[in-house]
Amino acid sequence: MIKVMIVEDDEQIRIILGKMIERNEGFGVVASCGDFASAISSFISLRPEVVFMDIDLGGESGLDCAKAITELAPKVKIVFATAHSEYMANAFEIYAFDYLVKPFDMERIGKTLARIKAMQEPTDQIEKSAGAHDEKLIIKGKEEINFVDIKDIIMIERTDGVTRIVTDTDVYLTSQSLSALEEKLDPGKFMRCHKSYIIRKNAIRKLEVYGRWTYVVKLKGSEETALMTAEKYKELVGT
Repeated sequence: MIKVMIVEDDEQIRIILGKMIERNEGFGVVASCGDFASAISSFISLRPEVVFMDIDLGGESGLDCAKAITELAPKVKIVFATAHSEYMANAFEIYAFDYLVKPFDMERIGKTLARIKAMQEPTDQIEKSAGAHDEKLIIKGKEEINFVDIKDIIMIERTDGVTRIVTDTDVYLTSQSLSALEEKLDPGKFMRCHKSYIIRKNAIRKLEVYGRWTYVVKLKGSEETALMTAEKYKELVGT
């Protein structure tokens, strides 16, 4: 089955479009989203091969959303489905696969999906990584969404209701919990060393005793430090 995601701020249109798509054999709608943030989150978790995208997402830009998705997965097929024909040139700058204008025509949608099906190869699976872990982490801030390469993250800290994601060169702030971020990380490379910290294992430079049950973690190439419990220390060193 070719996985399809619909991004449209009008719920009724999402329902109608979804039914039209699923009338075509071999296609299934795996996500139906009404805004930018939920579209990105759903794309990361479900990895659809095709995205039907409205231009106007209730005041948010579908063009910007499509750009963000194609940065994550350049092979994804974006089909703009909108009432705004004047944005067609802008859409194809993002390498849109097709551009459908409302009201939608069943035959027209069928032709678009037929072309996609004909092009689809069994090995064309969008950005599947070994171990099923994402290569990028979505960091949702108050006014922006950042796409951070997981390989660059050395530490994540939760303090005073704010989560800090530290890389070699930058620090990103978000309200996302450590537990939510931990689920997206490879446990073979990262460890929850303390209730307030996640660290990359190969970024550990030195451990210093800090009280009876805690260690201070010094990190390579950074002035940042983390804490590690005695239990996690034993887990790390295998004793």
